Amino acid sequence: MVVTICRKAHFNAAHRLHNPDWSDEKNLEVFGKCNSPNYHGHNFDLEVRVKGEVDQQTGFVMDLADLGEMIKYEVEERFDHKNLNEDCEEFKGIMPSTENFVKVIYDILKPKLLKGHLLHITLHETQKNAAEYGDW
Repeated sequence: MVVTICRKAHFNAAHRLHNPDWSDEKNLEVFGKCNSPNYHGHNFDLEVRVKGEVDQQTGFVMDLADLGEMIKYEVEERFDHKNLNEDCEEFKGIMPSTENFVKVIYDILKPKLLKGHLLHITLHETQKNAAEYGDW
């Protein structure tokens, strides 16, 4: 039996959308308020889904408490209350858009899962905006 489990998390981070190859005018035109030189922040909501076979001994795809600890250590502690542009090596040379951020989180968590587990990440930047990335 294949089942998908989901664990949610919440953290806050700041970023600036800015392409250094463009003029200030073009950056403002493309990114608007998100180009503020003083950065801006979001209250991110994260959904991590793991899909796999249910272990007949435990009844789990994986222990949700273990998934929660993995998210806390690998994502929340790494990014919470950080400036993505300035504080996080993961964004050196990468625009810290929500689209890139969801892929960064996927790349951090995927190697931590058991072989055969599929991973799907949804990252809500606001109540209206989200990005998804994953194996399905």
